Amino acid sequence: MDGIRSRDTFREIPTASPGFKSGFVGIIGRPNVGKSTLMNQFVGQKIAITSPIAQTTRNRLRGIVTTEAAQIIFVDTPGIHKPHHRLGEVLVNNARVAIRSVDALLFVVDGTVPLGAGDRYIADHLIQHIAIPVILVLNKTDQRSQDWHQSHPSQSIDKGYGDLVIAKNWTSMKVSALTGDGLPTLFASIIDEMSPGPYYYPPDLVTDQPERFIMGELIREQILLLTREEVPHSVAVSVDQVVEEPTITRVLATIYVERDSQKGILIGKQGGMLKGIGSAAREQMQKLIDGNVYLEIFVKVQRRWRQSTHHLAEFGYSAED
Repeated sequence: MDGIRSRDTFREIPTASPGFKSGFVGIIGRPNVGKSTLMNQFVGQKIAITSPIAQTTRNRLRGIVTTEAAQIIFVDTPGIHKPHHRLGEVLVNNARVAIRSVDALLFVVDGTVPLGAGDRYIADHLIQHIAIPVILVLNKTDQRSQDWHQSHPSQSIDKGYGDLVIAKNWTSMKVSALTGDGLPTLFASIIDEMSPGPYYYPPDLVTDQPERFIMGELIREQILLLTREEVPHSVAVSVDQVVEEPTITRVLATIYVERDSQKGILIGKQGGMLKGIGSAAREQMQKLIDGNVYLEIFVKVQRRWRQSTHHLAEFGYSAED
C-alpha cells in the first residue's frame, strides 16, 4: 500500500501553475508540546499519533497539505531531548537532520508556561545554526482561561520569548493545535514564507508513509495511552502482514518489549490489556482505511533492543545522514 490518500482515487502529479508555491516545513520543539496534534490539524485527519506521554513521535513523518495556491509538506520530528539510550540518540540525530533539510521551521512551544531550559536549548541551536525562516508557535492557548490570567498577572503568554523573536527577526503566533484556533492565520504565514515551486506529491496524498506504518503507530498509541509508565518507551511495533480481502483487511502485528514483566503488563489478566489495546487500535485502523479490519497481535520479548543498532534498524529507527 502506498501513502495514504484523502480519497480512493489517485491522480498523477500535475504541473504547477505560475505563482504556485511549495516547500517543506519542519515542526520542531520539546517532547509533548503538541507537534503531532498540530500536523494532524493541518492535514485534516490523523496520521501522527498523540498521547500525554513525552517522546511519542519516533519517526520523521511527513504530512501533505495541498490547496489551489500551494503544497506544504510538514515534517513532524521527534522531540529534542537529552538521550538516555541508543534509540534516543537516533531520534535526536534525526530531528536535527530534519532541521537542515526544510525550507522553514515551526518552533512549537507550550504557550502556557514561561520559557524553559529545554526551549532555550533548541532556540540557541536555531539561532546559531539555522538561517531559514522560523515561526515561533505558542501552542495550547485554549488552556489559558480568564481565571488563568487573573491568577498569573505577571506572566504574559510571550514571557521569556521576546528576545528570541528579536534576535533573528522571527515571527511569533499564538494557536491551539487542539481546537484549531489561529491555524488559518499560521498557515497563511507559512505560505508567505514559501517560494514558487512544483507539486512534490499528488494532490490526493496526505502523507508519504504507507498505511502499514500508520497501523503500527496506531497500535503503539494505544499502548502509550493504556499501560503503565515503565512500558511505553520500551515498546516497538512491527506490522508483519496486511492482507486485503473484498470485505475485510486482515492485519497481523507484533509488539516487542525488553522484559518479561513488560510482556505480562501488556497481555494483562486473562489477556484483558492486550484485548483492550487491540480493540481500540482496530477502531482507529477502520477509520484510517474506511473499511473493516481484523487485527491479531502477539507480544514478544527482545531484550535491550533500544541499545542495539541492529534491532533499531529492524524496527525502522535508523540514524539519518
